[in-house]
Amino acid sequence: MSRILCGIFAVAVCFLFGGRLSDALMCNKCIAGIFGRCLIPDSVECVASEPNCFTGIAEFPTITSFLGFNTQGCSDSGSCNATTNGTILGAPYTVTTTCCSTDNCNPVVSGAPSAQLSLGAAMSAALLASVWGSWQY
Repeated sequence: MSRILCGIFAVAVCFLFGGRLSDALMCNKCIAGIFGRCLIPDSVECVASEPNCFTGIAEFPTITSFLGFNTQGCSDSGSCNATTNGTILGAPYTVTTTCCSTDNCNPVVSGAPSAQLSLGAAMSAALLASVWGSWQY
């Protein structure tokens, strides 16, 4: 009888801890996203030197129909809630980084189902947008 109770207790402890024994922050992770969709969504456990979840979105203001590129993961406090401007091939862009500090507080970046494209089509469209943005009329 005591073996059965010990077995039940062990199983209960496993479910209670859920396989996660640390207090590290969990964030949604997206290495590369385009057209408002994360290509390979995942989650990541942050290290102590990166106490925030972030979402970064790169937009091209001159290309209004292009939703831009996005990335997500863990970040240090120094790069949080910032906006950076620049140009690539003559096209201006803005990168906005927002942060939060609770588990999975950076919602998975996703777009409308009609925005789903194959990786090849998405990369081709990004290259075409970049080239068009660099042309001077």
